[in-house]
Amino acid sequence: MINWLEQLREVAPEAAFLQNEPMSRHTTFQVGGPATLFVEPKTVDELTALAGCCRKKEIPHYILGKGSNLLVGDKGYDGVMLHLGSELAACQVDGERIYAEAGISLAQLAKQACAAGLTGLEFAAGIPGSLGGAVTMNAGAYGGEMKDVLTAVQVLTEAGDLIWLTPEQMRMGYRTSAVPEEHYVVTAAEFQLKDGCIETIKERMAELAAMRRAKQPLEYPSAGSTFKRPAGYFAGKLIQDTGLSGFSVGGAQVSEKHCGFVINRGDATASDILSLCREVAQRVREKFGVELEMEIRCLGEF
Repeated sequence: MINWLEQLREVAPEAAFLQNEPMSRHTTFQVGGPATLFVEPKTVDELTALAGCCRKKEIPHYILGKGSNLLVGDKGYDGVMLHLGSELAACQVDGERIYAEAGISLAQLAKQACAAGLTGLEFAAGIPGSLGGAVTMNAGAYGGEMKDVLTAVQVLTEAGDLIWLTPEQMRMGYRTSAVPEEHYVVTAAEFQLKDGCIETIKERMAELAAMRRAKQPLEYPSAGSTFKRPAGYFAGKLIQDTGLSGFSVGGAQVSEKHCGFVINRGDATASDILSLCREVAQRVREKFGVELEMEIRCLGEF
């Protein structure tokens, strides 16, 4: 680790470095052991240098946003977490277009759009993630998806180049894009929105927030919808019909409010959560013959 620290500090001396940083502080599940090295670049140039150094030196690394779709093992991650946070969260409005950096939260992005009287991002206001992660997985809710409003995405390639791609080049589908396959890092995105009434936009965002509070277990740490929607089914309905509402392993539980959510009741471990997810998938497979695929990325040693 000392060698990693020296190598990365050499290419990005102004970045913030933390050693053995608990990932429970940086994931919405609020679980996870320490990352060997936790680094926060302040600029895209620093990110480019850090990612390039990790690739060149074959240092294991992961690009982290809000940690809303991530389950890190209890024994931690023996690698480098490159965190895109508040230093990479700029947002600019130009007419009906918005340019934003990957570290901005979707809530803040939707708020900025609303303040500018632009409609189209209301669906994203309650999604607990960053722009980078949302573009990577084509996040969506209540009938809207990122691909519906995106016009261009800036990515960092494996070769270390910053390029702009169209949504078509991004191959955005249901909870997927070209990012994982091509090993891209999303650094920024542009959106085409429409002029709207600020009060109407606020009302719609408040309406969606009320629906979330009524239907989702927001009072507990979770990673949002735990499983992808299988073709022709709803994951939460399958889990409920399997009789797993409230089913628990240790401190992890299938939410009684919404069976599509696995929650941390307060003392869950990452192993509890993963074991619960595997058991749920197995029981649904046995009862309905349907494969449930986790939306959540598992990382590190459990």
